[in-house]
Amino acid sequence: LHVYNSRTPFPTMAIGKNKKLGKSKRGNSKKLNPFLKKEWYDVKAPSIFPISKIGLTIATKSQGTYKSRDSLIDRVFTVSLGDLKPDGEDDAFRKFKLKVDEVKGTQCLTNFYGMDMTTDKLRSLVRKWYSLIEAHVDVKTTDGYLLRLFCIGFTKRRQNQSRKTSYAQSAQVRNIRKTMIRVMQEEATDCDLTQLVGKFIPEVIGENIKKETESIYPLDNVFIRKVKTLRAPKVDVAKLMELHAGADVDIGRRVEREDAEESKGDEE
Repeated sequence: LHVYNSRTPFPTMAIGKNKKLGKSKRGNSKKLNPFLKKEWYDVKAPSIFPISKIGLTIATKSQGTYKSRDSLIDRVFTVSLGDLKPDGEDDAFRKFKLKVDEVKGTQCLTNFYGMDMTTDKLRSLVRKWYSLIEAHVDVKTTDGYLLRLFCIGFTKRRQNQSRKTSYAQSAQVRNIRKTMIRVMQEEATDCDLTQLVGKFIPEVIGENIKKETESIYPLDNVFIRKVKTLRAPKVDVAKLMELHAGADVDIGRRVEREDAEESKGDEE
């Protein structure tokens, strides 16, 4: 039934006739805090970085056939190099990707997975009147990691140069690109992944490229701007523990049962 109000052109519903109208919901169930089913894990970086503790990550507690370890393995964390070493504000533009390879106790042990540069740093390097030169190459380390390295460099003014522009010719650009590829292959193929990451931190490869290309055309701001992991070998837990320099694993403490203590007291 509808009640028509002369003041309004549309009828309104009568409250008493609709069973759902005007009734409050009964038996409101208590909402459980979802964080009660979660637990926190420490994320550890390899010992090649001065600061090993990255932070914390969260995972659902193990229950039944579900294991919290399964949700933690292969997680990737992006960390600034400024947070991985003390007084690293000048290197904060470099980002390292670390992937969880093993979980020990409440610690997630990570390994190198990739590297990149922040967008604002790349944009600040590009300028007018200079040539931008890029090169990339696939390399394989001695321990079986297949990586793809991307290099970037810019020309710079020669001494006593009066010309406004500092553009390199096409032949010079090709020779510089060949030199970049050769230096990256030489630096990466004769070492393992840990040693190669050690070269990424102080930008050793970029400095070597500068020296090698000085006779072709002087370069400035030469960086390994990006590293991608194409293929990785099977995880070796023993080697990973060595990489983390025997990370302190929280295995808990021994607790004696109460009934065992009571039986000892009865015997006495």
